[in-house]
Amino acid sequence: MTYHELNPLVRLKEMELLTTEQMTKMLESVDLKELEELLRVTIYGSYLTVDLFEDFEKALSQAQSDLLMELVPLVPDQNVIWIYTMRSTFHNLKALLKAELLNQNFDELYIFDGFYSLEKIKTAIRNGQATGVPASILESIREVREHFEESNSLQGIDIILDRNYLACQREIADRIGEPELVAEVISFIDFTNILMTARGIKQNRTRNFMSTVLSSRGSIPKVELLSYIETSLEQLTAYLCSTVYSEIIVPIVQENTLDLTELERVCDDYLTELYEIAQTQAFGPLTVLALLNAKSIEVKNLRLIITGKQVGLSKEQIRERMRVTYGT
Repeated sequence: MTYHELNPLVRLKEMELLTTEQMTKMLESVDLKELEELLRVTIYGSYLTVDLFEDFEKALSQAQSDLLMELVPLVPDQNVIWIYTMRSTFHNLKALLKAELLNQNFDELYIFDGFYSLEKIKTAIRNGQATGVPASILESIREVREHFEESNSLQGIDIILDRNYLACQREIADRIGEPELVAEVISFIDFTNILMTARGIKQNRTRNFMSTVLSSRGSIPKVELLSYIETSLEQLTAYLCSTVYSEIIVPIVQENTLDLTELERVCDDYLTELYEIAQTQAFGPLTVLALLNAKSIEVKNLRLIITGKQVGLSKEQIRERMRVTYGT
């Protein structure tokens, strides 16, 4: 298919997304039984077992997996979808590499990414190669193995894979060459760097350590973020208020300091807004990416509502944690 042929299917899939009215009713449901009844008449109903609250995570994951399995064979450039599901690929690498190095079984941590099966990733880890696995993944595996052989420590594995993940995101986006997609990926890298810098300050990390963690593939110079390590969160906040992201940073500053939980939420909302342009596009890859993002945000919000009601949070407490949904 061309994108022109694929996008009508994407529009139909968008119609299966929960409406604002449906999500509001779930949020305002008086108890878990009413919430379950509301969910069973949606597209998620076919995934639910007798007891929703025993395995709702499995149901939500399966709904996302089925969407991927339908779209991957149809999209003109499969890298468009992988750039969105790559987070799961690198999550799988982290879990399965650690399992291999520790001689343990972490198969239950595997998340379907639309491309690389559990066995294919395990084969790549064992043999250093596997049919259809990209060079970026194989290089990451080699780098992790070399690190472990030199240090006999798992400490650097997450650092190596997180850094390689962001580099791979930018590489694929540049290769696709869609300006709006490149802008979204750059913003994602910037937000990831901002969050890591803020956490690094709170955890008293050294500048040398953070230099290995932060990516240089965003728009905010890595050296500028590093200059605030070993200072204070207040100073970092003041700097961020002078960047291109000031409009989303300023409203979440409390007592001259970033609220990191709020920062994660507004970052998600900002990236969702970047996809709004997809509503008027008929020929490019943004519509399929917007659908995947909308599905991911929908699952996050459902998880918040279900777990929030399980632990007794009020609807106000749940609502303030929810993300903006695509098209609203």
